[in-house]
Amino acid sequence: MEPKINFEIENLGKCTVDAPVRSKHFVDDSERILYDIKLDSYNKYKKLKGDPLSLEVAGPRRKIYFDASKCRAGIVTCGGLCPGINDVIRGIVMSLRYVYGVENILGFRYGYQGLAPKYAHKPMELTPKVVEDIQKEGGSILSSSRGPQETSVMADTLERMNMNILFTIGGDGTQRGALALHNELKKRGLKIATVGIPKTIDNDLCFIEKSFGFETAFSAAADATKGAHEEATGAPNGIVIVKLMGRESGFITANAALAMNDVNIVLIPEVPFKLGGPNGLYKYVEERLKSRNHAFILVAEGAGQDIMMSDVQNRATDASGNIKLGDIGHFLVDKLGDYFKGIGMESNIKYIDPSYIIRSVPANPSDSVYCMQLAQNAVHAAMAGKSGMVVGQWNHVFTHVPIAMATMKRNMIDPDGPLWLNVLESTGQPARFE
Repeated sequence: MEPKINFEIENLGKCTVDAPVRSKHFVDDSERILYDIKLDSYNKYKKLKGDPLSLEVAGPRRKIYFDASKCRAGIVTCGGLCPGINDVIRGIVMSLRYVYGVENILGFRYGYQGLAPKYAHKPMELTPKVVEDIQKEGGSILSSSRGPQETSVMADTLERMNMNILFTIGGDGTQRGALALHNELKKRGLKIATVGIPKTIDNDLCFIEKSFGFETAFSAAADATKGAHEEATGAPNGIVIVKLMGRESGFITANAALAMNDVNIVLIPEVPFKLGGPNGLYKYVEERLKSRNHAFILVAEGAGQDIMMSDVQNRATDASGNIKLGDIGHFLVDKLGDYFKGIGMESNIKYIDPSYIIRSVPANPSDSVYCMQLAQNAVHAAMAGKSGMVVGQWNHVFTHVPIAMATMKRNMIDPDGPLWLNVLESTGQPARFE
């Protein structure tokens, strides 16, 4: 059973310090944005005589919790790489230093390992000079790692170092770890704020319209595979298979397909498919080769896992606890090759996997702007003593989302929704291969 939706944000205490923000734009905690902006949803709540679901609006508060002269802040980056991490780090440091006057800022190296003394990773002092040009590079200046660390040990480290704020840049697993840390700190009565900036290249966190780096990722995917269509048309019955990132959600694959406009078949985790049968993938590719002499297939890494290995319980997991996926790209190369060989039909199959190139590139200008805005809003939230939350955007407004809500389930493509319809209309493929 899914937890009840609750968008209330926790605060460390009463805000009594005047914010040094050089602007007349301040946001009050009472300002909220509707979760569902459709009129029929609003009318439903009206009939029930209740308030519609809404999220707290992000932005600078007139009164803040922390005194900047005594404040120490830390930043940690966890999980896989993603375009824009350095932009976010830079944005946090610049906002802390130049907006609020916080001078003590540390970067914890190699993810949550940096908060565990046994690894002996020395924290990095982060100053405006250190971060001034890091947005020009991909990756993370702090490096990263996967996997949890003992919550009590991380809390001990923050307490011992007299930290007041921890910014966690990461995806689902990172933010779950941040929530556990938040709860441990609260249990100890420690006034340490944990504020997350959602980093998931798959765009799969709940109540977050778009995660940073996502736009760069599918744009880079389109650029990296520009020659794929030419490869497919450059040989008799040419088939090109391109695998993109997306364990459980096909957002990168779907958007890349729309950006390229010459993809013929898109396979995503949310829409199961069959290989054989009169309406299966084999037959569709066969008919396409007979009519057009080529096929360009774009597949998300998590697609087709059910047909590759039915007993997923026995599969290995990575350091983050994720089941290690089978390689759907190589699987399709082998299966399609065997099929066409079996029916005596020529095929020329090529496979491209640009995944690690895509996640390591610097953010594009649009994502850089978004990263800076997320970073600034994260700093505003943290200085106001908000904790156990992530910053995001909903209905084009920056908001605060409790971590428990952002991680309650995976955000996935609706097979009956508009995005998948866009893909079907772009490719001309059937709604399902079954």
